[in-house]
Amino acid sequence: MTRLFRTALTLLTVTAAPLAFGTVATAQVSGIATANPTIAIAKTKAFSAAYSQIGTQYKSSFDQIDARNKTLNDLRAQLDTDKNKQLTQEELDAAVRAKSPVLKSMETEETEIQKLQTPAIKAQMFAVENIFKEYSNAQQQVVSDKKISVILSPDAFIYAPPQTDITDAITAVLDTRVPTVSTTPPADWQPQRNTISLHQQLQQLLMASARNQAAQQQPPAAQPASR
Repeated sequence: MTRLFRTALTLLTVTAAPLAFGTVATAQVSGIATANPTIAIAKTKAFSAAYSQIGTQYKSSFDQIDARNKTLNDLRAQLDTDKNKQLTQEELDAAVRAKSPVLKSMETEETEIQKLQTPAIKAQMFAVENIFKEYSNAQQQVVSDKKISVILSPDAFIYAPPQTDITDAITAVLDTRVPTVSTTPPADWQPQRNTISLHQQLQQLLMASARNQAAQQQPPAAQPASR
């Protein structure tokens, strides 16, 4: 297993839910447009279906990961000597010097979590890679249809009107070109470097979306009664 693939395993495994992004007009302004490949792929039907299928297929593994993460958190709490719910490097170093047996237990849990994550994350990467293979073609189709001269990253703009964003248009073409993808990689398959990077970005995007949706569902804080 490559070092890059092991790095990807440190991310939490997230099942895709419909992402809460607003839609925008897809016309470009003076031949200049912007697009976000990560969001374009995350909003495709193939991506959502693949992650949903993986979530179902590996539910038992995800349940075991949740249980082991709870155990791991309990072990970390034992080394949190100041009880501030944050395990610092100084506290870890102290545990190493003391040869605490908790460290070995933590290593065991982390190793088991990685083993449980590997098949599901590899399936996610395989699905993502197969969608991304068509991204360039989908983007080119939108460029031709809308007579776009330049596409820039959203970060390149200080300000841009909504109609410069062609991300949704690229998603629509991807939905046509890649309606579904397989989630079963060949036994000897390894993700490409850009697939690993894209998968990390997608996981971060999904986690941010999940946090936002959870925050929106929180009941408003009670206001103090007026006197």
